[in-house]
Amino acid sequence: MTPTPRSLRSLLFADRYRSDKEDVVANFYVPAFSVATTYSRAVGYFTSTSLALFARGIAEFAERGGTMRLVASPQLNEDDIVDMERGYDVREIVERATLRELDRDSPDAVLDGLGLLGRLIAEARLDVKLAFVEQEGRVGIYHEKIGIFRDGSGDLIAFTGSSNETYGGLMANFESVEVYRGWVPGDGKRALRMETDFQALWADQTPHLTVERFPDVARERLINLGNNRPQRPLPGRDDALTPPKTVTTGPARLALPEGLKVRDYQRQAVEAWFRQQGRGIIKMATGTGKTKTAMIATTKLAEVLHQREQPLVLLILAPLTHLVDQWITEVEGFGVRPVAVYESSQKWLATVEEQLAAARMGQRSVVALVATNASFAGEKFQSVLSRISLPILVIADEAHNLGSSTYRSLLPSNATYRLALSATPERWFDDDGTDALVNYFGPIAFELGIGKAIEMGALCRYVYVPRLIELNHTETTLYADLSARIARLAVGNSLDDIDPNSPLGFLLRQRAGVLGHAAGKLSILTADLKARRDEWFQLIYCAEGRRPSEPADPPGPKQIDEVMNLVGNELHLSAHSYVSETPRAERSVLLRRFASGDSLRALVAMRCLDEGVDIPDARVGYLLASSSNPRQFIQRRGRLLRPAEGKERAEIIDYLAVPPSGLPTNFNVERALLVRELERANEFGRLSENYATTLQVLRPLKERYQLMNM
Repeated sequence: MTPTPRSLRSLLFADRYRSDKEDVVANFYVPAFSVATTYSRAVGYFTSTSLALFARGIAEFAERGGTMRLVASPQLNEDDIVDMERGYDVREIVERATLRELDRDSPDAVLDGLGLLGRLIAEARLDVKLAFVEQEGRVGIYHEKIGIFRDGSGDLIAFTGSSNETYGGLMANFESVEVYRGWVPGDGKRALRMETDFQALWADQTPHLTVERFPDVARERLINLGNNRPQRPLPGRDDALTPPKTVTTGPARLALPEGLKVRDYQRQAVEAWFRQQGRGIIKMATGTGKTKTAMIATTKLAEVLHQREQPLVLLILAPLTHLVDQWITEVEGFGVRPVAVYESSQKWLATVEEQLAAARMGQRSVVALVATNASFAGEKFQSVLSRISLPILVIADEAHNLGSSTYRSLLPSNATYRLALSATPERWFDDDGTDALVNYFGPIAFELGIGKAIEMGALCRYVYVPRLIELNHTETTLYADLSARIARLAVGNSLDDIDPNSPLGFLLRQRAGVLGHAAGKLSILTADLKARRDEWFQLIYCAEGRRPSEPADPPGPKQIDEVMNLVGNELHLSAHSYVSETPRAERSVLLRRFASGDSLRALVAMRCLDEGVDIPDARVGYLLASSSNPRQFIQRRGRLLRPAEGKERAEIIDYLAVPPSGLPTNFNVERALLVRELERANEFGRLSENYATTLQVLRPLKERYQLMNM
């Protein structure tokens, strides 16, 4: 065995260099050195024996008393990168990617090398971290190659550059390595700078880079492999120069996921849609599986077109980005990775054009696009859409949103197949928009109401608890003043079709705000929360904006701030707000924490957690917001009725603020407002398990306003 050099200086002058690639690396391994280096691949991405040789080099270095810190790039595939950009937990994705590499069928040489790495990790001779680029919502590969060697005497060597561990990199590329010696004038400053850069990298302090610990699960897997795998001699040559085998796979096609149980009503909905020549509206109660029903229909349509040797362009439209993310996950489950069309067109335009070109040439059977309504309406996407001559299926999620004048004129006339999904396709106070949706998508093909869905077990049973809360003195005064002004403006007008942007519409919103922000709701909420303080999966819906005040007074507090203070500071319950300003990445984390059942007891929402958010574990809902919009309160009820394991029933607690009796206001105007509140209570109570109790609670209010017929 060649004598080991005594120091870095003697190493550089020792006549030990040979042409063999592995020995060039091994020459840097000297006693009592600590090594810091980076490598641009995850462990499982090495060619079969280059990993073994890499491990052997570290082992030889460790035998001489050295330690090594290694920063590598995880082998992220397209799924991993998209999930990161969609805000999913980075640690979970890195762990998944690392385990995927370790789970691959590998030759013995690779397994021997992995086992050796595991033993070095167990002996604390090797520590690994994983790095990737994360900038402006995009994820990239960490491809830097630097190394720092320092011995016990304080001498330093740094190098940068290397060839890629690929066939093309080793056979065709022209590569170079620069080496800086710390004791040489001019070199020393560069070497120290590189050492400082690496220390910042190791501490996750490098701008635009994210550095994660090597996943604990993968670390234990390597250590166990090292303990259980026999220590065989490692190969003497690297097979990296052997051209890799070409693996060909056919184009992705839609298929029903393995284990998916198609319910009878879903099959009936699909058949009804096909009977209408692939056009129509599926009106199904929130939580009954509209998304899967639509994907089942899409899969069957794609099969028919495939038999005709025709591709399918699937365009899914959703109002919000988090719904786009949910649809992407759903479509992936059916075997095709869709293109997310939102935010900057630089992220999706080239991919869309490429996939459409492949479909036109018969190289792709399905092109799946999932777009927000806003991006769909953009000029660039409309230009792409207008040039498509292939069969198009448009699926509109929460289709009522597309009935607005902004969107309905942009729906593609060249779409042969059309499917609208909504629990409430009728647009509130907008008959023209509702008619436009029916004219474009076709009539209702299938309908499943909430009562039938509960009866068949597609939704869970629930109890409904209305709480009647009287306004306090200040609120009553403001309520009476607003009612008087409304009465003067409402002469000869119906309050059912008032323009919300008119002066009368503004006053109506103000008065509804008085009811929604009634201070008495918080004291009752406190008692209700205390009675359920040991329960998980609770949702609290707050009124929008601030508490209304007299014109000369400053606006009141936000109800959501008051509720968060109550839940967190006073009751010491784990909770988090969930509002429109909550970043998309944070929303994903919050929903996962909520679903875990051991992190967040409650989510406190304002203008969120309505359309499309999938939180089946939610069991208790507190409705502080006084919404008379039937779509909004139906959506909120739907969030709570989705079935989940261990969930027998849900509970809905509705806080209804009412003025005190004997208030000197216009009776008819006041009665018209209370009609809307009672319509919501009736709708909730009608299908609950305790409807008789609900009627008893509401009876005094109905008698006061002569509404016993409701």
